[in-house]
Amino acid sequence: MTIDHLHTPGAALWVHAHPREGSLNDRLFREGVSALRETRDVATSDLYADGFDPALRASDLGALSGAPGGIAELLGDAYAQRQLPDDVRREQEKVAAAELLVFQFPLWWYGMPAMLKGWFDRVLTAGFAFGDMDPELGVPRRYGDGGLAGRRALIIVTAGEDEKSIGPRGISGDLDSLLFPLTHGTLWYVGIESYELHVIHDADNLGEEGVENEMQRLRTRLEHLDSETPRGFRKLSDGEYRGSRALRADLAAGRTDLHIHLRD
Repeated sequence: MTIDHLHTPGAALWVHAHPREGSLNDRLFREGVSALRETRDVATSDLYADGFDPALRASDLGALSGAPGGIAELLGDAYAQRQLPDDVRREQEKVAAAELLVFQFPLWWYGMPAMLKGWFDRVLTAGFAFGDMDPELGVPRRYGDGGLAGRRALIIVTAGEDEKSIGPRGISGDLDSLLFPLTHGTLWYVGIESYELHVIHDADNLGEEGVENEMQRLRTRLEHLDSETPRGFRKLSDGEYRGSRALRADLAAGRTDLHIHLRD
């Protein structure tokens, strides 16, 4: 079974995860979508406003809810048999159509809100986002390949801390490393390349002038996004992890940090 989805050139999906209308995130969402619509056809998923249910339940399996087996495999069967709930299928249709995916959220407890995590849990199912084997290489079509390959993602995150606190030597941890489960473990796993993070630091103390500056910075980023190069994670299919799924010892020798999975 092939799970490749042909996206619509120029189409985008903006997934927004913040509960408050009128908040900084809400303003960034509205400004960003408006700016992006000047050059793209943009669909939106405003998860809180839409009342999206983030909890993956047995009922997501439809008629297969009582079937034996692991839930990941069963979700793939449910996808193939069109048993997934309507809200999940609607989100999958929007993802499949998009060439660009924008994920916007506040940094809560050094990760994404549960609402957005639940969206990934329910929407990126086997059969839709991953599941095939490469017949020539004998490896799963994951980490740079898969059902959603060919798409790119921009992650927009607001953080209450300053740039040094969540920088490479910050007490709260490097933000790139904190969000590695999203950029690499989720997006790259299903073939989606991600651009460098778009971070709004000191989000709670910007003031109106600071907010306007961030609005303009986001508009400028979106205007020039197509000229940017996504981060170059290593592909599973390139053979650099062959044998053990650990990076070969001769690559980034002696290092164990997460950045070894980026090409120089």
